[in-house]
Amino acid sequence: MHGKTVVMTGATSGIGAVAARRLAQLGARIVFVARDPARAEETLNTLRETAPAQDHRYHIADLARLADVKRVAQLLADLEAQVDVLVNNAGAMFATRLVTEDGLERTFATNHIAYFVMTNLLLARLKGTHGARVVSTASAAHQRSPLDFSDLQSEHRYRAFAAYGRSKLMNILFTRELARRLAGTTVTANCLHPGFVATRFGDAAGGALSLAIRVAKRFAITAEQGAQTIVYLASSPEVERVSGKYFVRCKPVAPSPDAQSDSDAERLWDISARLSGVGV
Repeated sequence: MHGKTVVMTGATSGIGAVAARRLAQLGARIVFVARDPARAEETLNTLRETAPAQDHRYHIADLARLADVKRVAQLLADLEAQVDVLVNNAGAMFATRLVTEDGLERTFATNHIAYFVMTNLLLARLKGTHGARVVSTASAAHQRSPLDFSDLQSEHRYRAFAAYGRSKLMNILFTRELARRLAGTTVTANCLHPGFVATRFGDAAGGALSLAIRVAKRFAITAEQGAQTIVYLASSPEVERVSGKYFVRCKPVAPSPDAQSDSDAERLWDISARLSGVGV
């Protein structure tokens, strides 16, 4: 990874923090997007201690806000001469239905639309970097949450786990359609299930949901284990020509039948482009 630039979201805690540190150890320069300035500084200091020769940087943005995602993505496109790897890793779950200032359900906005907008606005940089990769964190939770295109944002019925699972299904469908659109270029797009990991994820979800997640984490794997597939997809020569796949434990596996629908992937892309104003 020497001489390569990795742009990451969700790099200040959990599997993202571990993956950022490991990629820096492999020689990569890490440029990450964070919401909390204090955590961003802490992460930057860790990266500088890990690999002081690299010019690691961060930018502040709330990935639930379209204006913030567009601003930071455009800033990255303007500042970075090359983007070798884009890691879409930020994600969240919310106990109750919340709507952003853009009128989007917050899980949908943070876990899917942010991936979609960030990737599309960095596509020119990715295409201009030979062998660039897009790595997106999905989840096995997608298997229990089929899409309902008449209620993508859970207006009629909101359940936290179902909304989260649908957003992870969207990550896989997004990867599938992105890979199709990138065919003929040197850019690849893959996604992954990191496993159920004991991290900060879900701690701020609220109410009984946070308590249930904290109890479940007693049986979870470590962040170090969960980060392995991100690092593998971002750096391994074994996958340099592999695209459009879903990985678990560094191996491609078949996602749910719903996640293999080309028509749903294309339909979701068109809806996301209309809602976000990019990727048309």
